[in-house]
Amino acid sequence: MEVVLASSSVDGGIGCWDLHTGAEQLRYKSCTSPSHGLISVAARFIASSQLREDQSAPGSVLFWSWSKPQVEVKSFPAEQIKPLATNHPGTFIAAGAPSGDIYLWEVETGRLLKKWHAHFRAVSCLVFSEDDSLLVSGSEDGSVRVWSLFMIFDDLRNQQASSLYEYSFSEHTLTVTDVVIGNGGCNAIIVSASKDRTCKVWSLSRGMLLRNIVFPSIINCIALDPAEHVFYAGSEDGKIFIAALNTESIATNNYGMHIIGSFSNHSNQVTCLAYGSSENLLISGSEDGMVRVWNARTRNIVRMFKHSKGPVNNILVVRRENDSSNHISSNVQASSRKQGSNLPPPLEKYANSIDDDSDMKTMISLGGGRKSVDPSYISSHVISNYIKELQHQGSAAASEMEMEKLKHDYQESVQMANQLKKMNEKLHQFCVKELLDGSQARTLGENDN
Repeated sequence: MEVVLASSSVDGGIGCWDLHTGAEQLRYKSCTSPSHGLISVAARFIASSQLREDQSAPGSVLFWSWSKPQVEVKSFPAEQIKPLATNHPGTFIAAGAPSGDIYLWEVETGRLLKKWHAHFRAVSCLVFSEDDSLLVSGSEDGSVRVWSLFMIFDDLRNQQASSLYEYSFSEHTLTVTDVVIGNGGCNAIIVSASKDRTCKVWSLSRGMLLRNIVFPSIINCIALDPAEHVFYAGSEDGKIFIAALNTESIATNNYGMHIIGSFSNHSNQVTCLAYGSSENLLISGSEDGMVRVWNARTRNIVRMFKHSKGPVNNILVVRRENDSSNHISSNVQASSRKQGSNLPPPLEKYANSIDDDSDMKTMISLGGGRKSVDPSYISSHVISNYIKELQHQGSAAASEMEMEKLKHDYQESVQMANQLKKMNEKLHQFCVKELLDGSQARTLGENDN
């Protein structure tokens, strides 16, 4: 079953609907989430950070099981937490803080594994790559940074490196509002949105900007078409724009380059977007309190859901398995039984030092069906072979865009060569004319004498 989850910055709980039938499921209570603060951890349970009125108060992250509307596990990190992200197997939860720090917890034990200073200002959004080897963060300082988990866990490399991040993209001039990443591992594309009214497309393989798209309104959220032909951008004026990823530059009378259309039915700004895993459905949430499900091909509304209270600021599409509870490990279940819950324990407030001979070791999951790697005795130098392997799995959109850029550079070179050729011909004609005129003048002078 595929469900839609929606939350709000006002305490209206978390709404849950069947995406395909529209039937409302349980409504989960006591949730005031910030933007990007709602996640589903490997479809096992729901987690959300919480807005706190007292900014000096510790943070709050809550867990709900699918079967109960009440909060079952409460965590209180050392500072306020806003964006959350989880890797695909659900082994890690990453969180961004107003201080610019990023926290990384192990879900099964609740251990705080790492904390590092990632940005100069608050972290505004987080997302893991398809293969879970990279974490991408956006910030209120306008930067987008790419972090390798192999690097983060390799203390020796950390000490030797000049910076922890793989890339730092700083072309945005205002807060980064959303970040998405495509398929292809280290060859994927990243699309970022900002309050500066632009969306930028980045190449991970080349570490550079591929495309800058200027919109007529501030973009709050983006969703990538699974085929990576286009992306959708939700704006403050209530429109959802469609921008091309792998076509030649397109300019229309209404919009700027690469914007190929828009559609709208929201009465207020679009705050969040998500893509369904089947039937080509796009889901949008708005400050008008409505969740709309669109047929992305026809741009028609398939169905609508009304959130119980307040503006919608988060949307998730989750494919639930009937036996999802069976995927929880025996260690988690044993720990959870003490709390009367099937959920993992609360997240630690501070990191605890653990002896080297302890049997509790941090396992980095590389996604898919691969075995976990223990960073306590395998260096990221060894794991680099795995990264090289991933580089052969390039994103089609990134490849097409890079090819388009090469074609554009080639056309500019041809034009410049033609211009130089014309200038050379004109210069040659001028020199010949000057020589002929001089020769004629000398001939006339000799005749006069």
